[in-house]
Amino acid sequence: MKIEFMHPADQLLLFIQRIYRYGMTTTSGGNLSVKDRNGDIWITPAGVDKGALTRDDMVCVKADGTVEGIHRPSSEFPFHRLIYEARDDLAAIVHAHPPALVSFSIVRRIPDTRLLPNERQICGRIGMAPYALPGSEELGRNIAAVFAEGIDTVMLENHGVVVGSTDLFQAFRMFETLDFCARLEIEARRLGTPAPLTDEDFDIVRSEGQPRLPTFAPAFVSSEERKARQDMCGLIRRAYDQGLFTSTQGTFSQRLEGNGFLITPFGKDRKYMEPEDFVAVQDGRVEEGKIPSKSLLLHEAIYRLQPHVGSIVIAHPPNIMAFAVTDAPFDSRTIPESYILLRGAPKLAFDAVYRDPEATASRMTKDTPIAIVRNNCVIVTGQGLLSAFDRLEVAEYSAKSILAAKALGDIVHIDEGRIRELEVAFNL
Repeated sequence: MKIEFMHPADQLLLFIQRIYRYGMTTTSGGNLSVKDRNGDIWITPAGVDKGALTRDDMVCVKADGTVEGIHRPSSEFPFHRLIYEARDDLAAIVHAHPPALVSFSIVRRIPDTRLLPNERQICGRIGMAPYALPGSEELGRNIAAVFAEGIDTVMLENHGVVVGSTDLFQAFRMFETLDFCARLEIEARRLGTPAPLTDEDFDIVRSEGQPRLPTFAPAFVSSEERKARQDMCGLIRRAYDQGLFTSTQGTFSQRLEGNGFLITPFGKDRKYMEPEDFVAVQDGRVEEGKIPSKSLLLHEAIYRLQPHVGSIVIAHPPNIMAFAVTDAPFDSRTIPESYILLRGAPKLAFDAVYRDPEATASRMTKDTPIAIVRNNCVIVTGQGLLSAFDRLEVAEYSAKSILAAKALGDIVHIDEGRIRELEVAFNL
């Protein structure tokens, strides 16, 4: 999807629907805008149900202040205008009130973007604007003053967040990533004190560039590969819909015949993934003209060392990742399904996916179908696409249940005798 070819009204509709449908704002809350090259500002309307918007509801405010459209512009148009005046490099703004970010705004804190490797880079510096009346020039001046410092993401005291960027997709990915960071930190604090990455950890991430492998031009695409591409596409979109992936994070791969596999591309929005986007890898060579996930070498090592594995998922869902960023152990002995599918779920060192993919791959045996990598990700394997996806779902839902149970009382795990019974009954 090339957003630069979409009309501003269609861009606004696409992203306001996305934000609303994923519970990141309310019917009356939040607003988006796009600044056209001619100086026009397209903005979402005031007082219109966000669950029923159409492209015709979008409002254009001309450079001379003339308003075109069937509605009034958002009541918070003043701060959009003032931000664009302060930063002529910005062409899109997202403002919304997702519950996790509101939680931070009402305690006047900024979410920690150092808990995982890529979030700090995506979000950049984050500022805080003093409270003022919504829709007022004072609020607009407060926000614009922080943007004028070169900051692109601004938390608002007792309000929400405003993000500006060069286009709506970039603004959305920053907004979504910051919301993810907020949700992760909240869940982690239910378990203990989350441990941020160190400067040395970030040095490791920076030193790991894109894998460079020889390329090849596929002579044909088999029916097996076409089906795998279609199935991967459906499950990745489902993973996004269920909050297991974000627009920028989450990798799926599927083994093909011979020494080949398909893997998620680098940098593509997971919600709009298409079958042709996946990258074929064959005998150590990568499909030409495409950039694979940076975790390519780990996937390749797992397939080579673990012949029972047919599919791999690397993801960062917030509930299971709460265990990755704290010292709390993840114990799957909660309900039978959790233990049957997840078993021990060991924690690996932060650099396990970077420094020694061979050693990490050697851990992913039949008895270890899932591993948590500290401050990084969860690695999930399965015999096929659906079994790996199911295992990821169960891991996230199990983690969510454990976190919720902490508000109710002491957790009672299935005892060892019952565990042995499960192992015999299900041939574990």
